[in-house]
Amino acid sequence: MSPAANAATLTVRRSTRFVTWVRSWRAGLSPYDEVAGEIAGDEEHLVADAPDTWTDVPLPNVLSLFAKLSPDDIRLVLPVAGDPRGLPGPGPFTGAALLAEEGVIAGRYGLVPQVQRHTSGSGDTFETVLWRMFPLEQVPAAGHEPGPAEAEGDLTTAIVEATGQLTRLDVAQWRPELAGALAALRRPDFAGDLPPGYDARCRRLYARASVLDQVLALAGQAAPGGAVTGYEAIRRDEALRPLMTACRRALVAACNARLAP
Repeated sequence: MSPAANAATLTVRRSTRFVTWVRSWRAGLSPYDEVAGEIAGDEEHLVADAPDTWTDVPLPNVLSLFAKLSPDDIRLVLPVAGDPRGLPGPGPFTGAALLAEEGVIAGRYGLVPQVQRHTSGSGDTFETVLWRMFPLEQVPAAGHEPGPAEAEGDLTTAIVEATGQLTRLDVAQWRPELAGALAALRRPDFAGDLPPGYDARCRRLYARASVLDQVLALAGQAAPGGAVTGYEAIRRDEALRPLMTACRRALVAACNARLAP
């Protein structure tokens, strides 16, 4: 992958990593001892408000709470204002997930990641991820989300339509890092990093949606130095809106897909 494309994929949504690795563990396809490390990568992950705790605790201390869940009890949600799909009714978890635009439902608990940035005494900056844990009074039933095949078709159509518009708007001129990422999306052999249990279609869908998720985050930011006019920004947002929806649904479909031995 080109440096530009890699720059756009350095940070995937933490909830996708959490859901896929915990589901793979609960399916008996990944060892328990590796799950926390695969979720966290090079970051420090802590959990706040876990049962029977009085302070933030390391992520491995909490994973055992999910030892009796089946993979289908663990689901990714990527809600936004106006589309709270997958969430329970009003409550603290719903509010936090909508604010973060991501979350995890694991049995009778909901978890939402918060990225905290710190500066050391020497001036170095680093991040920790704090998972806030919420008891759920009512576990929402699985929504009628599209399956991986349908979501892949919808995403492919949205990519073709939106990338053409973004190219005409010359978004890559003021966000050069987008060019490599958009090129990576078109590669037919592009496959994502998912744990054991996910088939080739889910890996491909997850990979494209994850890259696209970062492309959308970059493309939606204000152009440096005012390089984009208000009119161009409106047209950019119009081009991105259906792509954002297709991207979110693709990530959910890939991560929540039924696992195979």
